[in-house]
Amino acid sequence: MRRFKNILCVIEPGSDCRPALERAISLAENNQTELTVASVIERVTAGIGMPDGGPISADLQAALREAQEQKLHALLEPYRERIDLKVKVLQGIPFIEVIREVMAHDHDLLIKTPEDRDWLERWFSSDDMHLLRKCPCPVWLVKNGAPKTYRRILAAVDVDFDAKPDDLKIEQALNQQILEMASSLAVAEFAELHIVYVWDAVGEEVMRSALMQTPEDQISDYLSQAQAQHRKALDNLIQTVGSGMDSELIKYLEPHRHLIKGWARKEIPLLAKRIDADLIVMGTVARTGIPGYIMGNTAETVLNQIACSVLAIKPPGFESPVTLA
Repeated sequence: MRRFKNILCVIEPGSDCRPALERAISLAENNQTELTVASVIERVTAGIGMPDGGPISADLQAALREAQEQKLHALLEPYRERIDLKVKVLQGIPFIEVIREVMAHDHDLLIKTPEDRDWLERWFSSDDMHLLRKCPCPVWLVKNGAPKTYRRILAAVDVDFDAKPDDLKIEQALNQQILEMASSLAVAEFAELHIVYVWDAVGEEVMRSALMQTPEDQISDYLSQAQAQHRKALDNLIQTVGSGMDSELIKYLEPHRHLIKGWARKEIPLLAKRIDADLIVMGTVARTGIPGYIMGNTAETVLNQIACSVLAIKPPGFESPVTLA
């Protein structure tokens, strides 16, 4: 696994946070890195008619913070013999305070248990989705009940041949990050590595329409050429990542390749369910240069359909809209 240097684990004492916590502690041990375990409490006021920030609200906030710190220390006590860790209680809007903590202390990985959801709730309106959109470092959401050791890891990559040269360069760098992280984790976990690349032939529907009435043999040739182009892109990407790895590790991995024609928002969740993936490694933002540029509809739709843990990665140069001020 990539050697992270400064991990932040955000938990809620009392919830089923142990899979995320144990994942963070194990990763910190293996990387010999710093680990901060944090929880977020809402900012409170004293009540109607009382001045905000007065002595009563300040005392109440301090009491809530102390109570939360005690819960964290009690939860973490069994792990202190294994690792030296820091404890923090943040105050305010959860996703904003977590991102500010990441930025202020240069955390290079955020591990968190996903928020509890019922069937009416969706991630894109939650703090989790805000973190996936806006947190500058990789975000690892470890679902409740996640296995201690992953069996199957799915890495989702994509190449947009119509992108501008600069955007294509960023996209390729993001794909490489995704595969490098998924590969190293698969080796560490002794897990199967699956790589999915979903492609679509631009213009196929128009060619089949009454407007063009393109002969079927010409459409077939076009689809074969498009598939070959995407297969070559996938092969080149895997080869590039593999060139930086030990030959024995490459031989051990032997990743399962899934080159699928269709729509990513549909095919990735279906594949994840079919192979019973424990973790999906994917990018959540495809462009940089625009602070707060939200993830594409495809990533959002995929995330709302999967039930496994997610490791979400931003492209190089991503700028968060959240500031320290």
